[in-house]
Formats: sequence, C-alpha cells, structure tokens
Amino acid sequence: MNTENNNTAQATNSTKSIILGIGIIAILMVLIASAGFIFFGEKEDIITGQVEVDEIRIAGKVPGRIAEFLVEEGQSVKEGDTLVRIYSPEVLAKLEQAEAAKAAAEAQNQKAIAGARKEQKEGAYELWQKAKAGLEVAEKSFARVEKLFKEGVVPAQKYDEVLAQLKAMQATERAARSQYDMAINGAQREDKMAAQALVARASGAISEVDAYMKESALLAPSAGTVSEIFPHKGELVGTGAPIMNIADYTATRVLCAVREDKLAKIKHGSKLKATVPALGDKAIELSVVKMKDMGSYATWKATKPRDEHDLRTFELTLKPTTSIEGLLPGMTVVLDKGQL
Repeated sequence: MNTENNNTAQATNSTKSIILGIGIIAILMVLIASAGFIFFGEKEDIITGQVEVDEIRIAGKVPGRIAEFLVEEGQSVKEGDTLVRIYSPEVLAKLEQAEAAKAAAEAQNQKAIAGARKEQKEGAYELWQKAKAGLEVAEKSFARVEKLFKEGVVPAQKYDEVLAQLKAMQATERAARSQYDMAINGAQREDKMAAQALVARASGAISEVDAYMKESALLAPSAGTVSEIFPHKGELVGTGAPIMNIADYTATRVLCAVREDKLAKIKHGSKLKATVPALGDKAIELSVVKMKDMGSYATWKATKPRDEHDLRTFELTLKPTTSIEGLLPGMTVVLDKGQL
C-alpha cells in the first residue's frame, strides 16, 4: 500500500516538472521573440534635415596683398559697404603706362589736326617761289632760243637742251607746289583717323585699368552677415581667390532626404511640422517648396527579392512659414513622424 502511494506521488511530481519546464520554455520563447522583434524588427525611420542659408562668396579680380579688412566675422553689412581693400602695385604701374600712352596718342592726334608747323609752311612756300622763279627764267630762255632756232641761228641740239631744261623746271615747280599745299592742308584724312583711333585705344586701356582699380576695394553685393573670412591681413590673394562669405539669414531653408514611399502625403506647398533640437525641441512649421530626385547615387532600398522594385530618395527643400529666432545654418531639424 505504501509502495503504491509513493509511485503515485512520484508520477504527480514528474508531471508537474514537465508542465513547469514547458511553461518556462514557452516564456523564454516569447521573451526571445519579443526581443528579436524589438531589436531586429523594422524600425520606424526618423527623417531629419539640415538648416542652410544662401551664401555669397566674395572674390576679387585683382591679385594683390590684403591691405585691410573693414569688417569681421559675425558683422552685419548693408549692400554697398566696403569689405576689404587689396593693394596691387602691378595695377598701379599699368595705370601709369596707360596714362602715358594716352598722352602720347593725344599729342600725335593734335599734330595731325594742326598739320605742319609755321616754319614748315614758310619753308615750303619759299621752295615753291624759288621753283616758280626758275620756271620763269626757263620759259624766257626757251622763248629766245626757239626764235633763234626758227631763224636758223642756233642748232637743233641747243634747242633740245633748252626745251629739256624748261620741262624739268615745270616738274620742279609742280612738286614744290604740292609740298606747299600739303603743308597748308595738314595730314591726310586717314592719318587723322588713325591718330584718333590711337587716342580711343589709350582711353580704353585706362578705363580697363580703372575697372581693376575699383576691384581693389570689394563691396558687399547685398545685405547679410559675414559668416567666414579666409585670408589674413597682409596675405597674398590671386585672381578669383575667395576672401570671405556673406550669409543671408533671411533666406533660411531646410534640406532633407526622404524615401519615395514616404511621399504619399507630401506635395509642393504641403505644410510639415518639425522640431529643432538645438532650440530646445522648439516646434516649427515648414512649407515644401521643392522636390528633386537625388539620382542613382542616393541611398535606395530594395522592397522585394531580387531587386524587383527599388525605392529612390528625393531631396525636399523646405522653408519656414514664419521667422524663427536663433535658427542657424547647420542645425538639425526633425520632422514629425505622424505626417509622413
């Protein structure tokens, strides 16, 4: 009797142990499954963006040395404010050369306009008068010899010699008259035009150098804040080398990357809510102003086996609907999950 009772008790205890073991295993499986779901299951994406502003890079056309900065980083400037001065001795030398070339061209032009000097005119006139006198003598001599030749007093050779002298004096008189007329009338029209062209070219060279001189003092093209200055005072800068950046904090925008399966509720003009961690999770409202495919280089996600369908990534450009105090470039913006 006692033996039967002991066997029954042992069987009962064995059954309880099996049930307890099964329960423990089931609980462990549930815990493992829950942990796997929590740690390895698909997580909800957090979409963040970054604040950016419009920046203008200030660079000069003139190579030279930084003479002085009239602004510093963080300073607000207005359009037309002088930012920096660049000293360029090469440009100053070119200006002197251009001014000297213009002075020479103007002198040449005045000479062409005025024509020959008074002394040259008088000299040409005297040569012409001398040639005229010689021609008169030659004409009289020819008249006498011609009369004697007809009477048969002088031979034909003498007649030919006097005739040749007459023709030579006529040519000399015409040449002297031409020289005198040229001295009176001045330079030819083409010469005057060439002299005027030289003056215009020299003036153009001065205008070009003046333009470079103006570039030695760089002005702010628009209002903004000096965000960064690259060189130091006294450093050499080349043509087109960046000197500083001017940021327009009134043109703030947020750029963020969103997978296309999150775009169902988003379109151009949509209003999205977001928070700014750097401002104590301040809530802000953004408006979608631009949606652009980021291209094949952007991150994509395969949603089916063997890449049957891939999701592309789009870049959204968002702008605050109101002015946000303290919002600076580089700050992170977190979009609310419920609206995507």
